[in-house]
Amino acid sequence: MDMNKRKFQETFNSTEYNVDNEAKRITHQGSASLLTLPIELVHMIFDKLDDFTIICSLCQVCTRLNMILDAYPRYQTLTVGHINRRKISSTQVEELTDALKTNTTITKCIVNGYYIGDYGAKLFADTLRNNKTLITLDLFRTTITCIGTEHLTLALLNNTTLTTLDLGHNGIHELGAHHLASALRNNCTLTTLNLEHVEIGKLGIASLADALRKNTALIKLNLTENSINDKGAQYLADALQNNQTLTTLNMNSNPIGDLGAQHLSGALKNNMTITTLMLVENAIGSLGAQYLSDALQNNTTLTTLDMTSNTIGDLGAQHLSGPLKNNTTLTKLNLRLNNIEHLGAQYLSDALRNNNTLTKLNLVSTGIGNLGAKHLCDALRNNNTLTKLELAANDIGNLGAQHLAGALQNNTNLIELDLAYNEIRDEGAEHFVMALQENTQTLTILMLDWYFIKQNLRIRLKNLLKYNKKLRDL
Repeated sequence: MDMNKRKFQETFNSTEYNVDNEAKRITHQGSASLLTLPIELVHMIFDKLDDFTIICSLCQVCTRLNMILDAYPRYQTLTVGHINRRKISSTQVEELTDALKTNTTITKCIVNGYYIGDYGAKLFADTLRNNKTLITLDLFRTTITCIGTEHLTLALLNNTTLTTLDLGHNGIHELGAHHLASALRNNCTLTTLNLEHVEIGKLGIASLADALRKNTALIKLNLTENSINDKGAQYLADALQNNQTLTTLNMNSNPIGDLGAQHLSGALKNNMTITTLMLVENAIGSLGAQYLSDALQNNTTLTTLDMTSNTIGDLGAQHLSGPLKNNTTLTKLNLRLNNIEHLGAQYLSDALRNNNTLTKLNLVSTGIGNLGAKHLCDALRNNNTLTKLELAANDIGNLGAQHLAGALQNNTNLIELDLAYNEIRDEGAEHFVMALQENTQTLTILMLDWYFIKQNLRIRLKNLLKYNKKLRDL
């Protein structure tokens, strides 16, 4: 407490020169002591301090300062403790964690990117044992190892308020994952856990999967970039057969392959809670897409499937298009950077004619070309639900633009169309001008390579899009 008072007095002394004239006007004296300054002047000093100083150095200095601080508008709304200094020392970490033990306003603490290490993790663990308001703790990239993870997990065994914990890009490894698994078996409040790139390995994922069988609170789990192979995917899939709470699973950048996709699809056939499945860059080919399509035939909960940067090809697109014709839950499908080409676009177009639920389709960099665009516009004339279509970087030229613009004249649902990084020039832009003049109902966002479009066409298109937006806002 003396240290806090000293820090405040030092801060006051460093800012006194700037507010001295105001102090003289208010107090009619040359200088003022900490305990006799008018509230207005103290608040002026507070205005010059960053959040870190306010949190760590002003609380519990004395009763009068507590009262002044409680009445300070900025402090009343200070719910996020975001440490945005260039660096933070171990002493400052001690001050921060000590202040958080008694703080009743901060609900989110962000310390990502600072090298607090295992000692810092231990200090935050001590805080979690006392703090009753913190619900989000972001320790992304803070050089924590399995030792620091153990400190945090021991605190989680008794903490009943923290809901989100971010430990991404730390050296947790297998042992750290084992510690976290112990906490997950008993903790009933943590709902979001980020373990992106923490090197948990095969044994680590086995421990976490086992914990998921018993956990009844976790909703979102991020396991991006952890070298999880098909065996690790099997561990998770087996756990998902019993887990009834997890809704979002992020498996991005893990080499699970087709076999791993098979294991996960088996879980999806029975799991009734997963709504978002992220399978970006997972070395999944057409066979893996077939396994997943089998799951989509019966699954009634999955709403988002992201398969960006895989190699499903046109055959994989064909497999996925089958269940899309009858699926009634999937609303977002991302096949970006998959080589489906024009034939894959045709398969998806056939599915869209009958699908009544998909609202967002991402086919960026899939090589569909003008012919693929033609296939998709055939679907757009009949589809009544798609609101966002992303076709950037697909070698679509003026002819493809003509096909798509023609479909827009009849479509009354599409709001956003992304055609950036294609070969569409003035001729293609003219087709969209004519289409938007005919259809002034829905499309409000059109992405083109505006640099290659004449100014008068750019202005006409943007004005038409603005008019559509005004109509939608009415």
